[in-house]
Amino acid sequence: MAGHFEPLAGGGAAVALDEVEISILRSLAVQLLELIGPGEADGPDAADPLARLFAEGPSEPPADPALARLFPDAYGTPGAEQDRQERAHAAEFRRYTENDLRARKREDALGVVRSLDGLTVAGDGVAVLRLDPEGCRQWLGALNDLRLTIGARLEITDEDDGEAFYRLPDEDPRKPMVMAYLWLGGLQETLVEALTA
Repeated sequence: MAGHFEPLAGGGAAVALDEVEISILRSLAVQLLELIGPGEADGPDAADPLARLFAEGPSEPPADPALARLFPDAYGTPGAEQDRQERAHAAEFRRYTENDLRARKREDALGVVRSLDGLTVAGDGVAVLRLDPEGCRQWLGALNDLRLTIGARLEITDEDDGEAFYRLPDEDPRKPMVMAYLWLGGLQETLVEALTA
């Protein structure tokens, strides 16, 4: 079980994590929360579900490449110039969906932090994280968001670009981010496998 998720009887998955892995995962999830930004829970419409339902979000894509990867335009080809109609459709779609998408991504990252904070590390420095199906969904979402964010910071645009990162020398300053990117990918893959087993 060390380093990869395994299925649990009755649904869910489990993984053994050491203290360093727990610390890295928690730090990455907190950084993701900071990137996504605070929620609207404390605003004047927080208690009014109808007002929240019709609250408008931003109409322009984020300037930060990592946020743009997390909140892409719904219309047009990624990386290609949009025509006027595609821009208008993308802006309208973003206006009514981005707040909810941000809230879900924030909840996923918070779910990761809370589950890690609830772990008890044994004398051997290892804790076993057990996730129910909802916890697995949150972890899958957060792992995906973390990989998208790191991939944007590394300027990985497709799978072929990632191959060069496998051969980076240890002294390359990108190496720690590359290792995190690959490790998160392995966790994500074994979680999917555990859920489909």
